[in-house]
Amino acid sequence: MSEVAFALRGVETAAVGSGFALRDVSFQLPTGYVMGLIGANGAGKTTTIRCLLGMRPIVAGEIELLGHRLPGPIALRQEIGVVLDHTYLVGDWRLAYVERTLRPFYDRWDSQRYRRLLDEFGLDLKAKVKDLSRGMAMKLMIAVALSHQARLLVFDEPTSGLDPVARDELVGIIGDFLVDEGHSVLFSTHITTDLERIGDFVTIIHGGRIVRTGSKDEVLDAFRVVRAGPGELEHCIGVELIGARRTAAGVEALVRTDEAGLLDGSVLVEPATLEEIAVHTGMPAARRSRV
Repeated sequence: MSEVAFALRGVETAAVGSGFALRDVSFQLPTGYVMGLIGANGAGKTTTIRCLLGMRPIVAGEIELLGHRLPGPIALRQEIGVVLDHTYLVGDWRLAYVERTLRPFYDRWDSQRYRRLLDEFGLDLKAKVKDLSRGMAMKLMIAVALSHQARLLVFDEPTSGLDPVARDELVGIIGDFLVDEGHSVLFSTHITTDLERIGDFVTIIHGGRIVRTGSKDEVLDAFRVVRAGPGELEHCIGVELIGARRTAAGVEALVRTDEAGLLDGSVLVEPATLEEIAVHTGMPAARRSRV
């Protein structure tokens, strides 16, 4: 078993459309853990996932996936389960037909497990894909992924639009999946509260570049939130204000922890949440300044 579930090293893509591209994207996930990939819409999360899955060509760097350097063997696809924020299955298919259609593509398909999972998830074999709610459709795709014994689950914004109950159920499903130490999860989202509970590692991406990557605790420890009244930061030298939000009442910004000690004692400095880090680092570069 590989020590890493996946690793991207210096990955870059060609610019398309408005000129967006990945630039020097590097991060990795040890086997047996959950990686949260955080960023605003358009930050590069889906592009990164497409590169990891071999769906988007890269022009520089390398990608390792489950012990293979991409492009890997065709059989590698059987080791990966992908859950999107929408279903990719034909709407008129009944859930029993979903199995009959997908089973021939997987060497290790387990029909009993598929039907057991549908029962556990409250899904009827006679139901049509198009009649499922967002939460139920997500559970169906998870059931498909687990039924062909995937070692890596890749979630791309799976909780977008889900109610709190469905999101809580997803956390439980991921926890059950990780009981096997050979299983790993990449969880792309802009809803950071999901990762507060299940994330072991966090990677923050903005504008196609990695802002920070590491264990969840390392990322949280790397930043502080500062709040100050008008003019209180003017005499602090050498501190970068990240994503500063200025109002008549004062300013709120993110700063690096190693720079927080340079701030005046009258400035309120507090630990940052993942949401605060994601929001401030996701703001335009124009919202960064040094004082």
